Amino acid sequence: MAKKKKLRKPPREYTRRQLSQFQRQKRRQRIVFISGVSIIAAIVLIVVLGWFLYEFRPLHQTVIRVNDTSFSAGYYVDALKIVSVDQPPAYISSVAANLAREIEQNELMRQGAWKLGITVDDDEVKAAIEGSAIPVNDASLDFTRIQLLRQKLYDEYFKFQVPESMEQVYIMAILLESESQALEIRDRLENSENFTSLAEEFALDYYAKNVNQGDYGWHPEVIFSERYLGSPVAVEYAFSAEPGTLSQPLYDEEKSKQLGYWLINVVDTEYEEEALIQALYLSSEEEADAIKVRLEAGDNLTALATEYSDYSPSRDQGGELGMVAAGDITDAFDAYAFDPEVEIGVWSEPIRDDELWTQGGYWLIKIVDKDDDRELDEEDRNYLLNNAYNDWVSSLWLEAATGIDDTSLTPEVMQWAIDRVSKGVE
Repeated sequence: MAKKKKLRKPPREYTRRQLSQFQRQKRRQRIVFISGVSIIAAIVLIVVLGWFLYEFRPLHQTVIRVNDTSFSAGYYVDALKIVSVDQPPAYISSVAANLAREIEQNELMRQGAWKLGITVDDDEVKAAIEGSAIPVNDASLDFTRIQLLRQKLYDEYFKFQVPESMEQVYIMAILLESESQALEIRDRLENSENFTSLAEEFALDYYAKNVNQGDYGWHPEVIFSERYLGSPVAVEYAFSAEPGTLSQPLYDEEKSKQLGYWLINVVDTEYEEEALIQALYLSSEEEADAIKVRLEAGDNLTALATEYSDYSPSRDQGGELGMVAAGDITDAFDAYAFDPEVEIGVWSEPIRDDELWTQGGYWLIKIVDKDDDRELDEEDRNYLLNNAYNDWVSSLWLEAATGIDDTSLTPEVMQWAIDRVSKGVE
């Protein structure tokens, strides 16, 4: 028997009013959905835009350029973290200003070394960093690379620029305040008194007074000039005189010494803790004695102070210091000027003062020995190596004068970087 066919329900028919309501409801749903999606998209866009404007773009902005190599603000931030690790915010600010120059110099050195055929490859750098707590980024790789590169430059280039041996002299030297004192000490040396003992007692040059008691040992000319004597007068004699000779007093008008002598005239002391004062500061007791005689004979104070005084306010004001308060100058000055028993209107005897500096003195130099080709000791050779290295770096700066641009590293950008590092923002 055949199955009866199941009758289908006729489709529901909507009235016009129902259809209109249904369509309006669907439109409202679409509007709500589109509005929600739009709001979410706007929020995402704002977040992304904010990240781009305040994170991505600033970090990738070029702030330093060295020839064809550029460095971003992000690189600067990473470098600032390296040089200020575990330091307080105040320190971070203090090193930030000099960091640009360090980055620039490191890159100049890398480029300069490459021209010399000296490089450090990435594997060497990574091996040096491996196992350390240093974060691996472009800045840390570059800072490590430059340390390795500096040693390679010394080993493969600069050590061949400095000779193993040079002409050297062995001298003993002492700087004294006046010709008369130098003549007296010379006589004592000629009568076999000990050079180092006399230097320890009378020397005014730093090394003889504080380090070697006048026994300078063996050195080449450049070492004596730049490190020890700092006097063309003394060095010229040392390399021209014969071994065994002791110089006559050699006047050096440029050499500075921490010693001088005051001549003070207290004009008026009626003000509490202040006095009206005339004063000159002279290079030696001998000179001070001579100037005192001239002042008492009526020579012009202004002319004498302008020509002879080594204290700039005295020299510039013609000896008229005006009102001086206790503590303004030195203890030796105060001890006389503010002594209740000081005699008003009378020039003092020379007053020794070893706080302020004066120029001029007399050398005595003994040539112990000479050698035209003596091997350099390690300390002198390292000094010359460092000189050669520093001269090379200076030449790189001169050559790249127009190839360096850090004008985009403005104070605002620098402060932004400081803030990121101080707050530990990654």
